[in-house]
Order: sequence, then C-alpha cells, then structure tokens
Amino acid sequence: MGKYIARRAVQGVVVLFGVSILVFLLMHLAGDPAAVLLPLDTPPEQIEAFRQEMGFDRPLPIQYIHFLSRAVRGDFGYSYHYRTDAMQIVLERMPATLKLTFAALFVALAVAIPAGILAALRQGRIPDLIVRMSVLLGQAVPGFWLALMLMLLFGVKLQWLPVSGSEGWQSLILPAIVAGSFSMATITRLLRSNLLETFGQNYIQTARGKGLPEHTITTRHALKNAAIPVLTVIGLQMGWLLGGAVISEVVFAYP
Repeated sequence: MGKYIARRAVQGVVVLFGVSILVFLLMHLAGDPAAVLLPLDTPPEQIEAFRQEMGFDRPLPIQYIHFLSRAVRGDFGYSYHYRTDAMQIVLERMPATLKLTFAALFVALAVAIPAGILAALRQGRIPDLIVRMSVLLGQAVPGFWLALMLMLLFGVKLQWLPVSGSEGWQSLILPAIVAGSFSMATITRLLRSNLLETFGQNYIQTARGKGLPEHTITTRHALKNAAIPVLTVIGLQMGWLLGGAVISEVVFAYP
C-alpha cells in the first residue's frame, strides 16, 4: 500500500509538472506577451520597457522557473483583462463553478440511471436502440455546439429558459445539461453494460426462478452490484464535469 501511494504521488507530481509546462508554453504561443497585453497603438519603447519590467526579455527557461516558483507560492500573476489578481478572480468564481458542476452531476445521474436501466431491460428493442444512439451522440457532439442548439431551441424559439446570466435556478438548467452531457452518456453506457452482465449471473436466474417481480430483481439485486463500477466512474468524471462547466460558463455567460 505504501509503495502504491508513493507511486501515485510521484505520478501526480509529474502530471502537475507537465501541466505547468503546457500552461506556460500556451501563454507564449500567441507571440510576444508584452505586445499582446498592451494596446495596439503602444509605442515600441513602452513595449520594451514593459517587457523588461515583466521579465519577458529573459530566456524561456528562466521565465518558467520564475513562473513555477510564483505558482508554488499561490501567486498566479495579475489579470490585465479584469485588472486584478488572477487568484482573486478564481476564488470569486469558484462557488459558481462548483454549483454548476454539482448541478451537472445531478442532471447526469437523473438521466443516466433510468436510461441505463431501461436500455438493459429492453435489450435489442426500440428503447434500447434510442438510448444507445443518444449515448453515441452525447459522447460525440461537441459541448459548444450542443450549447448553441439548446440556446436556439429553448431560449430563442420556445423562450422557456434564459440563455445567459445566473438569475434563478432556471438559468442553471441549460448550462448543467451541457456540462453533464458527456458524463451522462458515459454513465448510461456503463450502467447498461453492467446490468446486462449482472442479469446473466446465477443468483439473478435463481431469483427469477422463484417468481420474484422483475422490478424487484432489478432494484434490489442487480442494480446494487451493477452500480459499484459506476460509483468509481462518477469520481473520475468530476474532471470532465469541471471541463464541461468551463464551456458552459463561457457560452452561457454564467455566472
């Protein structure tokens, strides 16, 4: 157990190190950071002075070391877009992001569990085919495209739900659906597969031989065992939910 924890800890450090390098390089892909941050009509001498002040004239390895040392101390720099510290912006937006993430998880489970059970009970029939096609679409459709389609349908055409802002629980519905769409499809597919495997076990056949109702067999016996891998996947899906929340926040201007 100790070796496993140590190995996972080392892997986590390596991943964080790689992510820090990727984030640092992304900031320089757009060109000279000084020219990007300053207005277009800024004189060259002011750009050069700003470049020296911010350390952009130093070699990239030196800049990365400085960036990493500040990140370790919790200093993520200054946001010139919002005119304040970047960490302050993150802390201010974090409650809304977590609210959206857990709302997306609720929506994903509320749809995935009944859909997975229905598809398993109606294997090979029309309900199963509809669920399987929906799962494929849920995993293939880009989040931003789904967001735009939902905005057009429920916000513009039907005018049932708001398409931006964070006023009331209604403004949380569409962003939560978009953020949880991929996890919804993943959990549905996994639950269906696990239920079908569980239905083939001997104790399920014994329960059916005793004449137990199908809903009792499903809810009291099959679902308990089939849900164990699903619970593990739910924890792993939190990363996807956070990523979907970011897309939803941008498209729906939430919060």
